Amino acid sequence: MHIPDGLLSFPVIVITYAITIACVGYSLRRLKDYPEDKIPLLGLFAAGIFAAQMVNFPIIGGVSGHLLGAVLVAVLLGPYAAVVVMTAVLLIQTLLFGDGGITAIGANILNMGILGAFVGYWVYSKLKSTNKTLAIGLASWLAVVLGALLTSVEIGISHSLPFGKLLTLMIGYHAIIGIGEALITLSVVQALRAKLPEIGGVPA
Repeated sequence: MHIPDGLLSFPVIVITYAITIACVGYSLRRLKDYPEDKIPLLGLFAAGIFAAQMVNFPIIGGVSGHLLGAVLVAVLLGPYAAVVVMTAVLLIQTLLFGDGGITAIGANILNMGILGAFVGYWVYSKLKSTNKTLAIGLASWLAVVLGALLTSVEIGISHSLPFGKLLTLMIGYHAIIGIGEALITLSVVQALRAKLPEIGGVPA
């Protein structure tokens, strides 16, 4: 889902950078009171998500698809921690490995990190009292599909690729990827909560 350089128009670059900077700054402020004994978990999750995201495949015009992980981190550590973790992962991928363009960093963090962290966590929080498995699974799937949708819209309004074809491919691929994301997120959350029951005691 990483967007490379050359696909986004200048207005889209500016707007996505502005939204991302605001959201990351707000998340960092909200983490000021984060328990000190839980801070190492941020690095641990960042390393895990980084490794998972390195497995990707091309879709169209340099846009790639892969697992995300924002909902996984949000469910276990809270949405603000998820934003910071995903931001760190995506910055390292772009700056050190060239996965996604520098001009598209704002859009990529917004699409793959911020959207999943906030919208995914909101869906999870609304449904968890009814069925936690359904809540995690649906939140994970939606985060992937909505991220693909937003990516398509950003590229589409930049007039760099045919919007209809891009949207069809992105949603089609990521609807399937989202199922895998949901299954992996469920299994990891359940395993970690079984081994580390205290992991859920972080502020949301």
